[in-house]
Amino acid sequence: MQVQLNGEPFELAEGATVADLVRALGGDPRGIAIERNLEIVPKSRHGATCLEEGDRLEVVQFVGGG
Repeated sequence: MQVQLNGEPFELAEGATVADLVRALGGDPRGIAIERNLEIVPKSRHGATCLEEGDRLEVVQFVGGG
């Protein structure tokens, strides 16, 4: 299936979850926020939130520094 990831087309397997997306991106889920169709997906729901064709996703990675 195809979704929009940070404004770009991105392919995922049918039935993929937000957790699958994070794994595909190789990111650390502790430092990432995922927005799906203008709503933040809580980390506690990443494994249970199934993505659908055409979803618009924004991924923000937190960076520490001083």
